[in-house]
Amino acid sequence: MNNKLRVAIVGYGNIGRYALQAVEAAPDMELAGVIRRKGSREKESPKGLAGITVVGTINELEAVDVAIVATPTRLAPRITKEILALGINTVDSYDIHGKLYDVKKELHAVAQENGSVAIISAGWDPGTDSILRAMLEFMAPKGITDTNFGPGMSMGHTVAVKGIEGVKDALSVTMPLGSGVHRRMVYVELEQGADFGTIKKTILQDPYFVNDETHVIEVPDVEKLIDMGHGVLMERKGVSGATQNQLFKYEMRINNPALTSQVMVAAARATMKQSAGAYTMIEIPVIDFLYGEREEIIRRLV
Repeated sequence: MNNKLRVAIVGYGNIGRYALQAVEAAPDMELAGVIRRKGSREKESPKGLAGITVVGTINELEAVDVAIVATPTRLAPRITKEILALGINTVDSYDIHGKLYDVKKELHAVAQENGSVAIISAGWDPGTDSILRAMLEFMAPKGITDTNFGPGMSMGHTVAVKGIEGVKDALSVTMPLGSGVHRRMVYVELEQGADFGTIKKTILQDPYFVNDETHVIEVPDVEKLIDMGHGVLMERKGVSGATQNQLFKYEMRINNPALTSQVMVAAARATMKQSAGAYTMIEIPVIDFLYGEREEIIRRLV
């Protein structure tokens, strides 16, 4: 009897490609198929999809337990809602922090009505960094936590710029300035005839960039600049009880889409252990993301 979790991947960009690898590496999962837009399917199929079932809608796949929504952030809520309405669990990496809770509330109602589970904002930030921030806060309830991103490519910011009319290609690089303050370096390659001034103004007014120092630079070829490396340095200085000067530091240097997709695959596993509704990662027991028997995990990690 095959008890493996059947996973569909919606989208085949950077996240989708790495998610496919992570699903294939997971001992408790199998790939149900990949969903791609009609225009993408009509192009030459990427080598990574050789032998993979590729369809236009999730309804064309059999017995899907959970869908990993690997689409641009601004498309994710609509697509996730449609899949939840079919009674299929979902995982997305929605990353607009200021709107995250409102999206969760909207998806929660759909999931409860249809007996499905959504884990939203499953990545490394928001996602695993959110869990770490929560841990640091209960370790030192009074204090300040600074999350310093980069230097590295921000996928959400990059995709947002690519979606602007007149932009042929783009890259957004996050540069940490310290104390949780960041500079955004945005490199744009324009379509012929596009007006750089108009595009620059649109970028600076976008919610992704409006709160940070942002520099927009026109370049002839974005591809030559791309490096998917990224990272974070998280620091908290606070108080445990009445004890001052408790210092905590967490640092990582990673391939951005590879880590994001791995966390999403772990979240796909966790969807099967929750009651119907929508959740962020800090609302779920950490053990639910792990593969293996509960007793063995506790014995090994506690």
